[in-house]
Amino acid sequence: MNTATVPEPRTAAALAARRRKTEAALERVHQAIARLRREKGQISVAAVARRADVSRTFLYDNTEARSAVAAATAQAGERQSRMLAEQDDGREATWRERALNAEEALKAAHAEILTQRTRIGELLGRIRDLQAEWTEEAIQRTTTENTTLKQRIRQLTADNRTLDERLKAARSNLRFQDRRIADLEALIAPGSSPD
Repeated sequence: MNTATVPEPRTAAALAARRRKTEAALERVHQAIARLRREKGQISVAAVARRADVSRTFLYDNTEARSAVAAATAQAGERQSRMLAEQDDGREATWRERALNAEEALKAAHAEILTQRTRIGELLGRIRDLQAEWTEEAIQRTTTENTTLKQRIRQLTADNRTLDERLKAARSNLRFQDRRIADLEALIAPGSSPD
């Protein structure tokens, strides 16, 4: 059996080249993770592989790359958990404040309702008092007087309109008479010649 063996120097050179390629890929992975952290991007195997220009298989197979991605993912998860916790605390504080404001508004509304009910009760009492004072006969008499007064107002309004028209006519006649007197005085005046 003739097996071809690769000479030792070529193997060493290939191993060295492979090591350099792996180290360069690891360096790109660390840089990609650092960029994602700075940009506050989502750190995942796919995102790191895309940014570092390496395969996902490399990230899963290489122990150092896998641990770097796992550590970055865990750290990002903790940071996201802290941010979510802070957001939840902020939301809880605003909800608490809203709840306190709502309670205060509810107390004010209840107080206003109580005040309005008291006022309504007083007014209903006054209406009952007024209704008790007015008999059916008094209401009928007042209604009749009201109707008579309305008719009288209509009559006075019509009389007023008639008198107003007469006054306008009298003023018009007076103006006409004043012009006529002025014309006659002009004719009688000395030094004027009749036309």
